Amino acid sequence: MEKIVLASGNAKKLAEMQQLLAPLNIEVVAQSEFSVPEADETGTTFVENAIIKARNASKYTGLPAIADDSGIEVAALKGAPGVYSARFSGVGATDAKNNALLVEMLTDAPDVSRNARYVAVIVLMRHEDDATPLICQGTWDGEIVLEPQGEQGFGYDPHFFVKEKHCTAAQLPAQEKNALSHRGKAMAQLIQALQ
Repeated sequence: MEKIVLASGNAKKLAEMQQLLAPLNIEVVAQSEFSVPEADETGTTFVENAIIKARNASKYTGLPAIADDSGIEVAALKGAPGVYSARFSGVGATDAKNNALLVEMLTDAPDVSRNARYVAVIVLMRHEDDATPLICQGTWDGEIVLEPQGEQGFGYDPHFFVKEKHCTAAQLPAQEKNALSHRGKAMAQLIQALQ
């Protein structure tokens, strides 16, 4: 079984990656198992940040590394929070604080400007100096609802309304979310490339 390190300590993200890559006989382990220090996400794009994180994980572990950088872009906020989605509310940001700030900023916005999309970029680096990393990207369109709905998922999921399903991302079963989501689409590209 091939071992790949996930450049994240996020337990939910790890579980999602493990579930998706298990059929390919790939074991995904968190970088926290190797005491990898967090990379400074100094990029201005999702691609740059994913490469920075994957290179950092590969450097410290000597293993191939997968990193993703993802976020939500809201039309009314000119694409914000974007690459700053995880730290939108500043130092000590949490999902709850980020969602509260997003709702606060959109409370007075007309409904038409609450259109949003999730973006995910997944990078696979075979080694630290990989000059041609595999880069996969997916998007998922929806809109922001001010009242949170659902208990599944993480991040902005309770506020991300999926029109074709008439519910938020946080109300979708994991398997259904994986098939529709930005990360699911990027992972499908990755799986196809790995096969």
